[in-house]
Amino acid sequence: MIKKLLRFLFKVILWFFGLSVFSVIVFRFVPVPVTILMLQRCIEQKADSKPLTLKKDWVSLDKISNKLQLAVVTSEDQNFLWHSGFDMEAIEKAIEYNEKQKQRKRKKMRGASTISQQTAKNVFLFPSRNFLRKGLEVYFTVLIEILWSKQRIMEVYLNVIEMGNGIYGAEAAAQHYFHKPAAKLNASEAALIAAALPNPRKFNAGKPSAYLLKRQAFILGQMMQWGGKLDYEMKPFKD
Repeated sequence: MIKKLLRFLFKVILWFFGLSVFSVIVFRFVPVPVTILMLQRCIEQKADSKPLTLKKDWVSLDKISNKLQLAVVTSEDQNFLWHSGFDMEAIEKAIEYNEKQKQRKRKKMRGASTISQQTAKNVFLFPSRNFLRKGLEVYFTVLIEILWSKQRIMEVYLNVIEMGNGIYGAEAAAQHYFHKPAAKLNASEAALIAAALPNPRKFNAGKPSAYLLKRQAFILGQMMQWGGKLDYEMKPFKD
């Protein structure tokens, strides 16, 4: 029985490994049709007797304003171009910050997920907080960093990420909030969309609160320091 069980587990692991690598290779070239989070939100809408809303429109990276690409990097993951999926410096700072918060008995915690990690989670995994999901996130992050380019990671990220109630991706967000294609977003609009990403169902980029405008101003300042453009061939700015 033990041998049969081990043989079965080996086959499961082998199938999982093969299918996961295959799916990552496929999505290197093929648009992601839907994510588990999108389906979950649809189920939640129906359960709450709300209109079913799912707005998404896949576009290639060259049809997404470079200003939005820069905005999400400066606000979400400033080492995106140079890390291999995980920002160890940010992780260490987050751990230190969260320990202090626990000592002060405060609930607000800081995460350190990179754009690569968020992409892996959004595309391949279920939205939950447990060790299994986190372990799978690490696994898929490593895979996409090996098999995809940084441009592809950014392209997928900006096409599947939640940007409002039933709104996913840059094109849908640009059309919904600013009535223009994602390619035409200016720096101010891009910074507003990026500012709302930590909680896109709470913050409205089309009707920004004072807090959101404050975040927008910070992101715009960071974008100026980067020269206003995201260059994927940039040399590291750190030693």
